[in-house]
Order: sequence, then structure tokens, then C-alpha cells
Amino acid sequence: MSGDWLEFWRRDLGQTLIRHAETNRTSSVSGVAWLLPGALVALTVGVLLYGAYGYEAGFTRINQAAAVAPDWLWQWLTVLGDERVAFALALLFAWRYPRLLWALLIGAVIAALISRGLKIWVDSARPPAVLAADSFNLIGASRSRTSFPSGHTTTAAVFFGALLSIAGTWKTRLILVLLAIVVGISRVAVGVHWPIDVAAGLAIGAVAAWVGLRLAAHWPGPATNRGVHLFIVVVGVILTLTLFFSDGGYPAAAGLQMLIAVGVLLILIAQYLIGPWQRYRQALY
Repeated sequence: MSGDWLEFWRRDLGQTLIRHAETNRTSSVSGVAWLLPGALVALTVGVLLYGAYGYEAGFTRINQAAAVAPDWLWQWLTVLGDERVAFALALLFAWRYPRLLWALLIGAVIAALISRGLKIWVDSARPPAVLAADSFNLIGASRSRTSFPSGHTTTAAVFFGALLSIAGTWKTRLILVLLAIVVGISRVAVGVHWPIDVAAGLAIGAVAAWVGLRLAAHWPGPATNRGVHLFIVVVGVILTLTLFFSDGGYPAAAGLQMLIAVGVLLILIAQYLIGPWQRYRQALY
């Protein structure tokens, strides 16, 4: 019985991945087309800010303006750029959009290599290391080094940027773009990044998402490979479980992160266990 069920589950998963990957093999051309122009706009904004006002350009004005909103709101928004949260949310698309999951993984790896490489190379000081403590609003843990570029913003740009490929309307695409931008702004609002860091993160993330989507479109094999797919999902589940134990330095968002983790795990159980079990029982009778 258990052997039959396991064999059915393996076959069912393989067939599902192939079917869904084939159904979604063509991404939204108009959605993906937003990525490179968006990256260019973000890069241009960053260059103009730096050229006109220097590296710290715009920080004080944005940080003070953001202070009118409650601290918990900025903490909720900023954790959307946490790599663990982004990976957890990506699992919501794993069953239905295996190509998208593969594109997200490629884009995330590319973005991480670029972002972390630049952080080490540039090693710029963050606002808490430069400004007096009473001159700006700091929310959550203080950080002093590796400011450029913003890693949270880069992660958000990859995640929401890749989702443009399955967004059906321009309104949905606009919401996704705005979400990535707001996550970037939240990094200034919590006082740990300069606006130029955010602009760079948006540009890097958008380009990485575009590359990930293009590579996944021309190299779809891993998206339908059962072993690769399960490995990605298991890694994602492990990262999702860490959301129960670490708030990432933003305690007001701990409840939100736990809620995301519970929701993602329940959906995965329904998709990967309950659904196949029901199909298995139907096949028996």
C-alpha cells in the first residue's frame, strides 16, 4: 500500500510539473518587457542623485517623511525583502508555476552574487555609522557597514519583477512594481540604507529577474525535473521554518512572518500531499 502510494505520488508529481511547465511555457512578454526599462530608470535616478547631491542624497527627507507612518508598518514592508520571506512566498508558485520557481532561483543566485560582491567591494558606511543617533529615525537593529547596494531591495526586485511574467494586466504589473519600490523605500524609512543603495538594488534585481526569466525560458529542463524541484522546495521549507525562530531584527513583523510561514506550509501540504492522496484514492476506486 505504502509502496503503491509513493510510486503514485512520484509519478503524479512528475506529470504535474510537465503539464504545468508546458501550460506556462510562454511568459507575459509585455510584463517581462517592463524589467530592463525599469532597471534603467532606477539606475538613472541613482546616478542623478549621486551626481547632484552625493551619496547621502535624499536620505534625511525620506526618512523624516516616513516617520509619520507607524514603525510596525515599515517593519512589515521591509521584511518582504528578507531572503527567507521571499523564498517562502516563492513556494506559493512552485506547484502551479514550476518555470517561474526555476526563474526565481536563477535570478536570486545572480542577484546575490552581484549584490554581495558589491557590498564587499564598496563596503560603504550605513546611516547609523555616519549620522548622529538623534538626527534620524532608526527602526529595528542598527547596521553600520556594507550599505551599497540594498540587499532587501534587490531581493524584492527579483521576486516582484519575476512575477511580472505571470501578471495578466498592467494594473497588476504596476502593483508589483510599486511593491518592490515600497520595500526599497522601507529600507530608508528604517534608517539602514541611503536612497542610492535602494536605486542600485532595484536596478540589479530587475536585471537579475530578466536574466532568470530568459534563461528559464530557454533552459526549462530543471523546472520539470522532479529531483531538482523537490530539492528547491525542501530548501525553501527549511528557510520558511526559520521564520518561526528569527524575526530578522524586526520584532514588530515577527507575527507577520509566522503567519506567512503557516500559510505557505499549509498550502504546500495541500498541494503536495492532500491533493495527490485524493487523486490516488480516486484511482483506486
